[in-house]
Amino acid sequence: MKTTSCCKALLVCGLLLVLQPARGTSAQQNATATQRDGSHDFDFEIGTWMTHLSRLDHPFTGSHTWIQYEGISVVRKIWDGRANMVELEVDGPTGHLEALNLRLYNPKSHQWSLNFANVKAGALNGPPTVGEFKNGRGEFYDQEEFNGRMILVRNVWMDMSANSCRFEQSFSDDGGKTWEPNWIAVDTRAEPKAGS
Repeated sequence: MKTTSCCKALLVCGLLLVLQPARGTSAQQNATATQRDGSHDFDFEIGTWMTHLSRLDHPFTGSHTWIQYEGISVVRKIWDGRANMVELEVDGPTGHLEALNLRLYNPKSHQWSLNFANVKAGALNGPPTVGEFKNGRGEFYDQEEFNGRMILVRNVWMDMSANSCRFEQSFSDDGGKTWEPNWIAVDTRAEPKAGS
């Protein structure tokens, strides 16, 4: 009698274990199906912006010297908003900077990849930062080499409105425990949107 009860209990446990992955997979599929479509998250930024850029001189050295630049940033929509291109052109005491950022939306992962290039290199620099927008904030991460060491890079969009936004790039050399901002752009729309 005891053996029969024990066998039945083992059989039920075995069935539960076999069925468990199937239920987990179904739950994952439902979660993926209900993920928010973020393909138009950067639509707020399409247009021409006046940019005030602050760049930290010599990150990870204890430097508190910020170099200021003024210029323009033009954001163009590509693929009906599922991609866009940013052209940045600024001037400051250390000279003229020109950069480009190609942003691509992945409909499967619901994430954006941000691909940076500057005019001096003439090629995309390093890996893209990858991430998404949640609760009015966009966060994007990658890992890359800086001064011979691998570090984490974080790009954040915040304080977004129809006519202004703020972008910050930060580095971490301790696995994300602390972050040092090194590139801050405060943008104001060149021609404010009516009613905003």
